[in-house]
Amino acid sequence: MKLKKPLKISLGVITFITLPSLLFFGFLYFKHHQDLPLGTEGKPADDLATKMLLALNYEAYTSTDYIEWTFKNRRHYEWDKTKNICEVFWKEYKIRLDLKEHSQSKAFVHGFTIEGDMGKELVEEAKDYFNNDIFWLIAPFQVFDVGVTRKLVTLPNTKKGLLVTYNNNASYLWHFSDTGMPKSFNMWDSNTPIDGLEASWNDWQITETGVKLPTFHKILFFSSEISDVKTD
Repeated sequence: MKLKKPLKISLGVITFITLPSLLFFGFLYFKHHQDLPLGTEGKPADDLATKMLLALNYEAYTSTDYIEWTFKNRRHYEWDKTKNICEVFWKEYKIRLDLKEHSQSKAFVHGFTIEGDMGKELVEEAKDYFNNDIFWLIAPFQVFDVGVTRKLVTLPNTKKGLLVTYNNNASYLWHFSDTGMPKSFNMWDSNTPIDGLEASWNDWQITETGVKLPTFHKILFFSSEISDVKTD
């Protein structure tokens, strides 16, 4: 039985679109895929993590009460660390996230409170945005958080890397400059389509309180800019 012409054309178009995409993904996969490396827990790993924190002025981070930033020109954040409150802005929405008492969070549009299911959905969306976007700003400062493990990894160039694993099993292998400043990490997490994909940590800004925060990341051909960074 012969395929009808419109169906043959549709199949041809689908093949034309998907086959190059699959081949390209296959190329990227074999070029960038890495297995999760082995490492050793203990004092050497903790010492490397501490060196990174010192390079970033961790003491200034702990004494910083307020951080403001914009992620990829899409979402803006005003985070009051001392009150565990973050105001999240995107499109016409403003969400007041209560990071301690999540049920007290509120959603607004053009200054009017949004309640009911829509309000709850917007609060959850803001929470997801916050959890993702803040990671790209302060991940180095989370290496000693509860539930986080640190392992020392010997890299192919004989330098040392720090493998950080969170309690959700997401792992990140940090690479450093000689001064201990983070340069990049490889990722093994549920959001990354290729295990071991590398993301850069660039253009560190010394903020008003003295803490160093990144303003640029690059993954393959994609970049993420962090702007309007302010601290108090």
